[in-house]
Amino acid sequence: MSRPSRAAPAPAEDGADQGDGISIRTPPTRVVALVTVAATVVTVVLGAVTGTAVLLIGLLVFLPAFASALCTPRQTTLVSAWVSIVVIVPVALSTEQLADRVTLALFALGFGALAVYGSWLRITREGTLVRLRSTAAAMQRQILRPLPLLTDDVLVDGVYEPVQQDKLVGGDIYDVAATPWGTRVLIGDVQGKGLPAIGMAIDVVGAFREAAHREPTVTALVDSLEAAVVRHNGYAEQRGEPERFVTAVVLGVDTGAETQLVTCGHIPPYLLHDGTVTAVGAGTEHAPLGLADLVDEPRTVSWFPFPAGATLLLCTDGLTEARSPAGAFYPLETRLAGHVDITAGRLTHALVDDVHAFTEGPQQDDLAVLTVRRSPHRMRSPSVGEVSAAG
Repeated sequence: MSRPSRAAPAPAEDGADQGDGISIRTPPTRVVALVTVAATVVTVVLGAVTGTAVLLIGLLVFLPAFASALCTPRQTTLVSAWVSIVVIVPVALSTEQLADRVTLALFALGFGALAVYGSWLRITREGTLVRLRSTAAAMQRQILRPLPLLTDDVLVDGVYEPVQQDKLVGGDIYDVAATPWGTRVLIGDVQGKGLPAIGMAIDVVGAFREAAHREPTVTALVDSLEAAVVRHNGYAEQRGEPERFVTAVVLGVDTGAETQLVTCGHIPPYLLHDGTVTAVGAGTEHAPLGLADLVDEPRTVSWFPFPAGATLLLCTDGLTEARSPAGAFYPLETRLAGHVDITAGRLTHALVDDVHAFTEGPQQDDLAVLTVRRSPHRMRSPSVGEVSAAG
């Protein structure tokens, strides 16, 4: 049995530090230095020409505040010291307007000290935010592992965009598990938004990872996911929170020529092969996870051919229910027909870029788009007994 793996992360950009996926660029100290020197020169020259040096030099006391917004405390200290020297030196060289000059020097020292403190406070708060975001990024990697994911049977790649970018994880979920019975692939969408939806998403992904290695059949795996949703709703009811359901698609891919599919109220996958686009399993959808008690029919598996070289596209309704400014839904099947010739690696990014251009506005829902490609060297022809059992 193989374990899912992922591609190595891209190298860090020049001039940026990488920490848990967070890049922090070096402050623009050159800009601050140039502004400080230029402002000093202009002020001194104009003061000498107009005879209002005291008034104009007073404007320099605001430079440390500018530095504190962009620089480190040490760099802000240098700017404050520079301004203080420029302001204090005239006090030592002349006794004219001594009271004004002394007052200005005190203001320069006071503003400089406040600027250094402000810079320290900003850096401290930014450090706290970076640590929190790093923790959130680490949690995201545990909940939704970075794509692409590779097993002996398939390569799964795609794009995941939560509607609230600061949360990193939304109500859309996906996962891939390499098991003794082949590779299982999950994509789903939790009803609603916000932290309660994320809590449900965590429970469903955790149930999938555990049950995928325990249950020998895809239907038993889906039953385990159903039980996880029902348990979560039971806890939610005790807390006075509304119950939620989860739409999902679960795939079972092994070395056989056909693939297993269970669709629970979710958008059916699309098979792209030989220049055609086909909705897979349309008409065989079952109730969403959490609502099985409302129907009498048990969930069953659909089988469909998944040849080498074909691409399966899985998505959530963040793609299909995206609307144009005129209110039209995104025509996924039509747009897919225009992308059948591009590679699977580019397909998801092309669709996401296309839907952003189609909506011409901010993203309204979480968005997950996956492509699944079979590993050609793992395919084999089914035996007569397997064909009979599948029928």
